[in-house]
Amino acid sequence: MANYYKSLKLFAKRFLLVVLIYQLCRFLFLIFNFNTFSKPFFSTFFGGLRFDVSAIAYINLLFALLHCIPGTFKYNRIYQKVLKVSFYCVNLLFIFTNFVDFEYYKFTGRRSTFGMLTAQGMEQEVKGLLGTFIIEFWYLPLIGITLAIAFYKVIPNLKLPVLAFNHSKKDYAKQTLIFLGVMVLMVILGRGGVQKKPLRIIDSSGYGSINHSALVLNTPFCVLKTINKKETLSSPKYFSQPELDSIFNPVMTINPKKETNKKNVVLIILESFGRENLNVGVTPFLDSLITKSYYFENGFANGKLSIDAVPSTLTSIPSLLKHSIITSSYAVNKVNGLPRILKEQGYNTSFFHGAFNGSQNFDQYAKVSGFDSYFGKDEYQGPEAFDGKWGIFDEEFLQFFNTKLTTFKQPFFSTVFTISSHNPYIIPEKYIGKFPKGNSKIHETVAYADYALKQFFDAAKKEDWYNNTLFVITSDHTSVSNKKLFNTNVGKFRIPILFFDPSEENFIGTHDKNFQQIDILPSIIEYLGISTQTISYGKSYTSNQDFVVYYLDNIYHLIDGDYYLAFNGTTSLGLYNFKKDPLLKENLISVKTEKAKTLEQFIKAYIQSFNERMIDNKLTL
Repeated sequence: MANYYKSLKLFAKRFLLVVLIYQLCRFLFLIFNFNTFSKPFFSTFFGGLRFDVSAIAYINLLFALLHCIPGTFKYNRIYQKVLKVSFYCVNLLFIFTNFVDFEYYKFTGRRSTFGMLTAQGMEQEVKGLLGTFIIEFWYLPLIGITLAIAFYKVIPNLKLPVLAFNHSKKDYAKQTLIFLGVMVLMVILGRGGVQKKPLRIIDSSGYGSINHSALVLNTPFCVLKTINKKETLSSPKYFSQPELDSIFNPVMTINPKKETNKKNVVLIILESFGRENLNVGVTPFLDSLITKSYYFENGFANGKLSIDAVPSTLTSIPSLLKHSIITSSYAVNKVNGLPRILKEQGYNTSFFHGAFNGSQNFDQYAKVSGFDSYFGKDEYQGPEAFDGKWGIFDEEFLQFFNTKLTTFKQPFFSTVFTISSHNPYIIPEKYIGKFPKGNSKIHETVAYADYALKQFFDAAKKEDWYNNTLFVITSDHTSVSNKKLFNTNVGKFRIPILFFDPSEENFIGTHDKNFQQIDILPSIIEYLGISTQTISYGKSYTSNQDFVVYYLDNIYHLIDGDYYLAFNGTTSLGLYNFKKDPLLKENLISVKTEKAKTLEQFIKAYIQSFNERMIDNKLTL
């Protein structure tokens, strides 16, 4: 039995070593994203142990069996060598997934899942980007290699026994009982305890501050929980149907107080143009255009990824899933977005995106949402302008966009999604040194994209359709920022949203209303004077409502008026006056109890309505 106990102790030491490395990775994750998280961190690291042990137990279930199974064959040198190398390789692979989020978290605001790591919807781009990212973030492979070497060197080895291998039947019986006990223990550790439901990603919200979920979690855990899993919604059944409809009903009737004007509509979605990039000297054209537009000072994105922005802006459906709607099992749900509504009014509709065709499944979603035509990299006609990574540089693609608009029968509705201000932040060689570099990696490409936007407007002004066109400009999401203001759960979503009509001098001004991407659809319809009834999870720009809803890190976020509420699906975690307290330091949840209760009731109704209509495919009337 002495040899068997040695094998047990060996596995325990190896298991604890991996736990220690996971905690080291959490510390490194904190260092790389320090501005994102508020102090203190003790409860976060302590809570993180539970998720670490869960992931490690599942990953090492087979190794527990191979270390602890009864029998003398385990003491063979070759067996031990293969066991050590296998243990090392499998665990190192999962450990390295944490390294992805050291930097990627800055862009997504959440731990990576299986779909994100396997680049679902971006298979063509990832081939060209992988080498670029390795060069840009060279320190990550360096840290990884150092850790890999150290990990292998400190893995405990089994001192091969010198005692006899003979075991009695009694010894085998004892070993079998211990083996079964170890396997049961591993399953319990893997599921996070003996509670009714196994440990889930959403359970991370119970540890530390409301923005600490990503720090509590580890990437291997998130990957394991999302491997080949389609997200399935369920109704929380907070309210009966009459109660639900009285609190929130997405059925919207739009009856504008003006005649239909049949203006063209051009929707421009700018890559990574978060509020943090405005008024810092890199967006002179957009800054100037804002002064001539109907601009929302409190503009918000409804997601943190480009793939979330398209359903939000085009169909008024927020991103309240763990995965984007476009890659979810609900991607083919029938929707009544801007393309269909305007097509019924006689509009020609088109979607432009300068990246590879199929990038982020935008081409497929363009069909689902009802666009007449899609123009990607393959359809581009013009000077050679491939950036070598993503697609066509913004300047040339926006000129192509302008040329195509001129060929369309009016009225038309067209959307263009720019790409150049996306990592790895490449600008054409002829412009190197022309634009300010600012104080962030992205600023030079933002300045280039702003210049490309100016060139588009300069060209469009010369066209007959220009003065009969409403331009709506927004960003898909925010970018990386070193400012704490833009790293809070409110600041992470602040983007510019503006409506520009060159023929309307009175449609100008800066407005404090809380306005989000899903508000764009009803606002455009009302501005065009179209009477209709549709499903919208947003509100029009003339509405008295003032809410914004988004979902990140397994928490639902609600902004209403001056207040921001964080809700995890069961409990309200925090209430803040984000206008007086922009860094969200004073939690008012126990002070403003009635306000918290009112906002919680609204977000519950919003979630229930969203889930039930998604499940039943009732996003149209």
